[in-house]
Amino acid sequence: MSTDSTNTGHLEEFSYNDRITKWFVGATMLWGCVALLLGVIIAFQLAYWKFNLGLEWTTFGRLRPLHTNAAIFAFIGNAIFAGIYYSTERLCKTRMFSDTLGWLHFWGWQLIIVAAAISLPLGLTTGKEYAELEWPIDISIAVIWVIFAINFFGTLVKRREKHIYVALWFYIATILTVAVLHIVNSISLPVSLMKSYPIYAGVQDALVQWWYGHNAVAFFLTTPFLGLMYYFIPKAAKRPVYSYRLSIIHFWSLVFIYIWAGPHHLLYSSVPDWVQTVGMTFSIILWMPSWGGMINGLLTLRGVWDKVRTEPVLKFMATAVTFYGMATFEGPLLSIKSVNYLGHFTDWIVGHVHAGTIGWNYMMTAGMLYFLVPKLWKTHLFSKKLANLQFWTATIGLVLYMMSMWAAGITQGLMWRAVDASGRLVYPNFIETVVKIVPMYWVRAFGGVLVLLGFFIMVYNLVKTIQFANKNNKDQAEDVYAAPPLSAAKEEHGASAHRKLEGLPMLFSVLTLLAVLVGGIVEIAPSLLSDKFVEKAPHIKPYTGLELAGRDIYIKEGCYVCHSQQVRPTPSEKLRYGDPSTAAESVYDHPFQWGSRRIGPDLARVGGKYNDMWHFRHMINPRDVTPKSIMPNYGWLTKNKTNFKVIQKKLKVMKALGVPYTDEQIANAFNDAQMQAEKITKGLTEHGVPMKMQSKEIIPLIAYLQRLGMDSANAKKAIEEGQE
Repeated sequence: MSTDSTNTGHLEEFSYNDRITKWFVGATMLWGCVALLLGVIIAFQLAYWKFNLGLEWTTFGRLRPLHTNAAIFAFIGNAIFAGIYYSTERLCKTRMFSDTLGWLHFWGWQLIIVAAAISLPLGLTTGKEYAELEWPIDISIAVIWVIFAINFFGTLVKRREKHIYVALWFYIATILTVAVLHIVNSISLPVSLMKSYPIYAGVQDALVQWWYGHNAVAFFLTTPFLGLMYYFIPKAAKRPVYSYRLSIIHFWSLVFIYIWAGPHHLLYSSVPDWVQTVGMTFSIILWMPSWGGMINGLLTLRGVWDKVRTEPVLKFMATAVTFYGMATFEGPLLSIKSVNYLGHFTDWIVGHVHAGTIGWNYMMTAGMLYFLVPKLWKTHLFSKKLANLQFWTATIGLVLYMMSMWAAGITQGLMWRAVDASGRLVYPNFIETVVKIVPMYWVRAFGGVLVLLGFFIMVYNLVKTIQFANKNNKDQAEDVYAAPPLSAAKEEHGASAHRKLEGLPMLFSVLTLLAVLVGGIVEIAPSLLSDKFVEKAPHIKPYTGLELAGRDIYIKEGCYVCHSQQVRPTPSEKLRYGDPSTAAESVYDHPFQWGSRRIGPDLARVGGKYNDMWHFRHMINPRDVTPKSIMPNYGWLTKNKTNFKVIQKKLKVMKALGVPYTDEQIANAFNDAQMQAEKITKGLTEHGVPMKMQSKEIIPLIAYLQRLGMDSANAKKAIEEGQE
């Protein structure tokens, strides 16, 4: 219950829907345990391959996408919604627009999470990082997000506060931008109920995917948490935000600049140089507004630093903002081409990502939950000692995690590019670089255990807090920092014009959307509108039906999370893998498979490098052909049958997407695939493999791997022979 007499001239009572906030808090704790537990499991799988358990649905390739989706959308997502529902009502001094929409949002989001938890271990994935969920789930996400948006903007319309406070600005940017990112990146053509191909391919798909991937971090893991920072830090510290003008600069510069930075994930790739340079430039510029937000958050705590040492809420939030500053310094650093050459594809990136997700998101979430639970249940925290124990457990675990991954990443980068005086690779065998960093994987895994243990401590502490709550207390009015004092706003030049804009939330939202869209249009539109943007070569042919089926198996098993398919134009890469990749080579790849990490070697030119039997043995037990490999066994590939009947439909969908299959190829797809499978299997029978293997998934996977890079290799060979 709260009161207001601002607009009516008489005392008016109204209540907040804190019940839905409580449910989102509970979901945050539940999915946080799941996400962090999955992270620990896959960390141990890299340290010791037998932790993959030999089961089809428990391999690193299947669980890693589940971990990232659980961490981002289940754990962090529910935390965002809990904070937004709680703070929006109080900042607008009104109940949320619709309780019904709120509950549809809550239960719809939980069902989406459950659908992801079922589908991803089953290998039902699009193969697009952070966007792995298949098309029916993608549509569900869009529907639930629209429901959330209607509820939020409806609340803004009926608000009792004239001006919208800075936290609401960041919520607006989040809701609008995530909708655009998700819809644009998820457009695809279905093959079946849980199989589809994205409409983009190759360079186009890479640009759209990392426009989405980077900005999913920006507008799902950053902007909403900045909004929570601007609300909960002043509330917990009982002080107004340090600088109103700095918050204005921070917001508008961040939402405009962030969207341009996606191509820094594609440096030294087949993407045109001008796009790479633009992405790198804006990534470096991004450092300034990011640190503006960090400074604003930390300086809000001026005068209460003594409480930061003793109060868990302030301690977690101050640490979160500090890690935000660290992560947003490291990101621009890694965007510099020379540094990116060392760090890209390595575990350094993994350390960087977790400095943000654990240091920034986990810590801010913990601080918010320690603030919310006593408030919502009208009680006191069960144990500050347990909260402090969680803090140090999580912090030490995170430091171990980051330092081990920094060491592993820099070690990998230096070993990969080491060339001796004679111009030969110092470490020609990729496995040498893997074995060297396994000890760091063990350190990372135990660091993850500490982070998980800390979260369990918090859940126990909060559950105890709720159990001891006085359930008879009624809702009480509470003070809010709806905005800095008007006198303070006047003291900061240029504030008055923005204050007027804050009274027009719909116009504010339109301007925010325009600021966000500019960068994406400039960087992506040329690739979608101009054929000249994507080079084509006559020697690059579409995959055969069997090879396409094998590619889908490759994606299903999550091979893309460990292997890249993009040879960079550098001396060491050419020595190790062959000629640099070109845009033409992936022009028919729906989705692209350039990858973002090399736990194993690049596969862009693996075709013809080994015989079919080598690939067969490698999939059954990698250690038979590569001693000390950390790759799991894939024995079920010799048991699961290939669905030859769906190949024809796959080719039809691909043709609709622009892949130049002929009607004859589509009509004969089933027979052609059978014939190619028979040919591969006959070759394997010379080594004792039975002919019944022809119908198993291992055969199309071998066909796909043997095709990689062969078009370019054959064309190069033909040119050389012609010259001779």
